[in-house]
Amino acid sequence: MSQVYAARRTRLRERCNAGGSAAALVSRPANVRYLAGAAPHGAVLLLGKTEDLLVCSVPPEDRPTEGRPDDSLPVRALPGPGGDPAVAATGLAAAQGAESLATEDHHLTVVRHRAMRSVAPRLRLTDLGQAVEQLRVVKDEEEISCLRIGAEIADQALGELLESILVGRTERHLALELERRLVDHGADGPAFPTSVGTGPNSGRRGHRPTDRRVEEGDFLSVCLGATYRGYRCEIGRTFVIGTSPADWQIELYDLVFSAQRAGREALAPGAACRDVDRAARQALDSAGYAEHLPALTGHGVGLEIDEDPQLAPAAMGKLDACVPVTVEPGVHLPGRGGVRIDDTLVVRPEADGGPELLTITTKELLAL
Repeated sequence: MSQVYAARRTRLRERCNAGGSAAALVSRPANVRYLAGAAPHGAVLLLGKTEDLLVCSVPPEDRPTEGRPDDSLPVRALPGPGGDPAVAATGLAAAQGAESLATEDHHLTVVRHRAMRSVAPRLRLTDLGQAVEQLRVVKDEEEISCLRIGAEIADQALGELLESILVGRTERHLALELERRLVDHGADGPAFPTSVGTGPNSGRRGHRPTDRRVEEGDFLSVCLGATYRGYRCEIGRTFVIGTSPADWQIELYDLVFSAQRAGREALAPGAACRDVDRAARQALDSAGYAEHLPALTGHGVGLEIDEDPQLAPAAMGKLDACVPVTVEPGVHLPGRGGVRIDDTLVVRPEADGGPELLTITTKELLAL
């Protein structure tokens, strides 16, 4: 992996040089991990004029779930407590003879930025912008393999839950059990707080589990994800509890299922992000549910659960091959509940079989 991380740093350095900066300071944790292999708490990565350094408050601990620093990358720990690695790295950049330093202004606080200026007043600080995030959009096969394993873990945890007795249990209890099962099956942990919604809470995006108990006839919507070696995937499914679904539940589910399938089928290299969103949204709009739809149909995933690209009505740009995204349309009807169906897929060309589905738990409307 050392060669992989070195190649990523080289690509970033080329962008910095093209922008007139001989050095860069990366502080956003996911970006540090992408370029260095690990991101110990508070650590920053200096792409220096003469040497790259991972600057940490304390020496990194050997925790496989948090990644391991690239063996070829020197690590510099601060000599005492209370220091700021970003400020220290700015001083190191100046000591290496850099005249300018590109920084992630979207991540740094004003106070931190001022402290960096004060330690090297002659060093010109420029904005690196979203350069690293842009590099992270297209994944290599090693990254996709981590996402694939995470999806398998999430599928397994969800499948086991569906085989258990659900009536009478609380949303909070079910969410905690799912997160425990994720870890039991090898995940670093949940990719995000697990959402379990029952009855009137079902289908609500980002719903935080409550003490409401599962009742017969409820819609039960579950959204969970696993983190594996830092990479995060997502799956969401909706079921009916204990009885045959009512007519309105079948109708709503079929509509959301059709929308989700249309979104999945629209994924292709070169497809406009807004067109994928439109494909998924069209059937639901036509059925009169426009006001009940989420703001976006999906988003990229990777070292963070919500990355670029965004699949939304006003989204700019087009999809590339090897970009993992979610497709997650849903409808929530206040006071009644709703449906959400959510998959993680990798954009692939038609010659390679089209979009690769990572989350394979059935999307049939099951009565549990």
